[in-house]
Amino acid sequence: MTMLLDRLRRADHAVYRLVADTSTPALDRPLQLISDFANHSKPWFLTAAALAAFGGRRGRRAAITGVLAIGATSFVVNQPMKRARRRVRPDRIGLGVPESRWVDMPGSTSFPSGHSASAAAFAMSVGHLVPALRLPLRLAAGTVAFSRVYTGVHFPGDVAVGVAVGAAVGVAAGRLAARVKLPWPGPPDAVRRPPPPDARSYARGPGR
Repeated sequence: MTMLLDRLRRADHAVYRLVADTSTPALDRPLQLISDFANHSKPWFLTAAALAAFGGRRGRRAAITGVLAIGATSFVVNQPMKRARRRVRPDRIGLGVPESRWVDMPGSTSFPSGHSASAAAFAMSVGHLVPALRLPLRLAAGTVAFSRVYTGVHFPGDVAVGVAVGAAVGVAAGRLAARVKLPWPGPPDAVRRPPPPDARSYARGPGR
């Protein structure tokens, strides 16, 4: 087991260095902004607000489910997991991350990535309830997860485990919300009614 963990650690560092050594200056500023904007789950709360305001009853259900999934995931990640495995944050200088990519280094421990976990939880739960948002939310969550490695604040293993935990919670939350019939707040979605029959069909009589 010790040998396996050591191999995983070396592989984790190797992938981190590979990302750090890849010269893509055009991505530095955009991924910095994305990583910073994802602090405190801002993209997901804003998306939830938009869904609640404009998405009808399905949108409100998805918004509530997504926020609850973030809350459950944050608890799991920040309490038992970060406390059990107090991994030190990467040494960006020693591992060669260009300073042009840097964002503020969080004070919390590194494992697992809370940003990645929350992003995956929201994307999977909301995507299950609103299939049209499944792909864009997953792309957004993946970008946030990659930005955490690119800016040097997490090892790839931190991000991978965070995504796995968030995705598991998100899938469970989405499935539960789809099955449980609750009185979701707000007025019901407008019910489409068939158009009234053409009055001329009555004038012609049956069989004409």
